[in-house]
Amino acid sequence: MNFTIKRTIYCGELRASDIGTEVSVCGWVQKQRDLGGIIFIDLRDRTGIVQLAFDENTKESVKEVASRARSEYVLAAKGIVRERASKNSNIPTGEVEIFVTAIEQLGISETPPFEIVEKCKANEELRMKYRYLDLRRPDVMNNILFRHKVAKITRDYFDENGFIEIETPILIKSTPEGARDYLVPSRIHKGSFYALPQSPQLYKQLSMVAGFDRYMQIARCFRDEDLRADRQPEFTQIDFEMSFVDIDDILTMAEGYVVRLFKEALNVDISLPIPRYTYHEVMERFGSDKPDLRYGMELINISDIVAGCGFSVFTDAVAGGSIRAINAKGLGDKLTRKELDRLTEFAKGIGSKGLAWIRNTEQGISSSFGKYMTEAEMQTIIERTNCEKGDTILIIADKNNSHVLSQLGKLRVEVANRTDVERKGYEFLWVVEMPFFDYDEELGEFVAMHHPFTAPLDECIDMLDTDKSNVRAKAYDLVLNGIELSSGSIRITDPTLQNKIFSLLGLIDEEAKKKFGYLIDAFRFGPPPHGGMGLGLDRLVMQMLGCESLRDVIAYPKMQNAMELMTNCPSEVPKAALADIGMKIVKEKG
Repeated sequence: MNFTIKRTIYCGELRASDIGTEVSVCGWVQKQRDLGGIIFIDLRDRTGIVQLAFDENTKESVKEVASRARSEYVLAAKGIVRERASKNSNIPTGEVEIFVTAIEQLGISETPPFEIVEKCKANEELRMKYRYLDLRRPDVMNNILFRHKVAKITRDYFDENGFIEIETPILIKSTPEGARDYLVPSRIHKGSFYALPQSPQLYKQLSMVAGFDRYMQIARCFRDEDLRADRQPEFTQIDFEMSFVDIDDILTMAEGYVVRLFKEALNVDISLPIPRYTYHEVMERFGSDKPDLRYGMELINISDIVAGCGFSVFTDAVAGGSIRAINAKGLGDKLTRKELDRLTEFAKGIGSKGLAWIRNTEQGISSSFGKYMTEAEMQTIIERTNCEKGDTILIIADKNNSHVLSQLGKLRVEVANRTDVERKGYEFLWVVEMPFFDYDEELGEFVAMHHPFTAPLDECIDMLDTDKSNVRAKAYDLVLNGIELSSGSIRITDPTLQNKIFSLLGLIDEEAKKKFGYLIDAFRFGPPPHGGMGLGLDRLVMQMLGCESLRDVIAYPKMQNAMELMTNCPSEVPKAALADIGMKIVKEKG
């Protein structure tokens, strides 16, 4: 369609300083109000809304087009900016309007399946089916515009710090990364498959070998795993790698990025340095390797106090395990007996044998296990946990100390969620000295906690054969408000150490060469010491905006069943397409 009115300014940019100027705007009709002789149209584009005005001085041909306009019609309008008689303080353009002298109808619209407004009450499935309409809603559109701003600041920061943006392949060799690969069959090499990258890990290390020294990429990544609010099958990662550095250099670079991003995008000052906690410390204090520091309820060990009491749940746990508590401070009125029963069921659901509690109310101290305790023992618990009037102490015991920490950490989060504990601001922390191995109770052996190129701490190398449980890695996570934003590590470049790690992880030489041969070969030719990390862009934006789901900050997300409702994918393909790649669908029997 040819049209003659070309935009000179966006709708949301007009201000009182523009009064008297001629402008042209384009957009969608938010609302049309025909008052008989006077017509107002709220015209919307990605920047906001401006009022178009038509009155007795408007040409009839122009007014006729305005009278036909309905919600979501597409218009172009030219006119003079003037002061509004009835101002609207709720929108930035509320002091002005455009007296329209020319107008063109560029498109018509059926009645949308839901209203194009902020905080739309339509269910998510309907909005995702018509995602292109959902994206017109100002709150969703602003999320995507904010994401663009974050990406631009990201590129600017790393460029100014000497990083080279290098695109790595999307079709790669399948390698173990901790989750299932998405596989892509090859038409030319029938029976062989590409994988979609879970991360650009090996390619960014190869870029260090190639001598680029500082690499970054806003990379698309893919993982075939169960979805949740902060997880999507395809996601975006701010990926960077540096040569000739140690952990401090990498963390300092990331901290500079965080400070720059939050200041420019939100005008929020992030204090430096970001606090660092060892993995052991965060587990002991918060029961989680990604704790939310915006509220208390730290874990308190009371094993020594109850070791000799007559309560078998506690006394049985002391040998090899522990008894720990959290103080739900000031939440006594919310943690009623009925709510404590619900929390007990929650605790059982996460593997605990039960939940013990103490309530400190105006009526005195009450407890689920008080009859087994002396007055002195109970008073000691009260003092150690700093339990005051209005507080409730929650206690978990287990013969396995790691179970106690993990379960009480989950309970801490559950209590905060159920009682709407105040959580304001942005609390970052680094988790460092991560365990190198993780003990798999089902397999009865130690397995890798990170990818196999993660370096152990120098002082732990001699412990690789003798004390796997205490080997720590040159690995680190960045956590914000209880969400893991990134993980990274210093990489192994010593062939002897790398072969040792492969062996400990059960990768024999032949298997290691088959999976990682190209990287092993590259490391024969002078690899520099290097390390890096990847920050989840989607999670970062979600946290900055205070959104509840990644779907709120991704233009075209998948639902929890990994479906995209708008295009209805994944979908079946013609048999001929399967034949081209040497495949056919075999239905399961039964």
